[in-house]
Amino acid sequence: MAKPSRDIADLLEIMRRLRDPDRGCPWDVEQTFETIAPYTIEEAYEVAGAIEDKDWPGLKDELGDLLLQTVYHARMAEEAGLFAFGDVIEAITGKMIARHPHVFGEGAAVADAATQTVAWEDHKRRKRAAKPQKAGLLDDVSRALPALLRAEKLQKRLASVGFDWNSAERVLEKVAEEAGEIVAAREAGASQAELEGEVGDLLFVIANLARHLKVDPEAALRATNAKVMRRWAWIETELKSQGRMAPETSLEELEALWLEAKTKA
Repeated sequence: MAKPSRDIADLLEIMRRLRDPDRGCPWDVEQTFETIAPYTIEEAYEVAGAIEDKDWPGLKDELGDLLLQTVYHARMAEEAGLFAFGDVIEAITGKMIARHPHVFGEGAAVADAATQTVAWEDHKRRKRAAKPQKAGLLDDVSRALPALLRAEKLQKRLASVGFDWNSAERVLEKVAEEAGEIVAAREAGASQAELEGEVGDLLFVIANLARHLKVDPEAALRATNAKVMRRWAWIETELKSQGRMAPETSLEELEALWLEAKTKA
């Protein structure tokens, strides 16, 4: 009988048994890298959500779920003769040691986090240069990333070769320009596809603005989502105390309640 354990070896054995073609779990056996990948992304967001909520017991569980994703992919890779879990550990330990010569080697001391970030990006740039190059600068920026995060990474890559605005003010000008293009497109009777393109351009520039302001756009949007939820919950509670519900309330009243919620939640 398998029991809870603090040993990673036991988790690896559990996954081996789950994937056993004869005695394992039918669902687990039929999974592939492609079918598990969406769960991996989802679990990473669950970790971020637990941190945002300061749900520390929940974070323990979510980190376990995310660890399981690594074990799952490594098990499938081992079955396919690609690599094993130990190779994953070796790769990340090697990477962390190489990127921190000031801690694990004879590198010069790093004064602060900002200096380390510069050194980290320089190390990654040199590693990319040493690899066999794909066709273009942006080709290895993963298409599986959430769109906002991928936009930021594309912009960082472009900035690495000097294709970038030199100030946040210039980006703000571009934000106004792109917003104006949406207005013009609507007035011109643009198609839905054309409007989608214009809104995409605006979102891309917003992500660039966040980068210039050193704001994490994903974290900023998550925080705003949480704020909207708090304020709407306050409005629903207020309406319930009056014996009413949102669909029965006029837009003008809801807007007034929203303004009040901004001072309460």
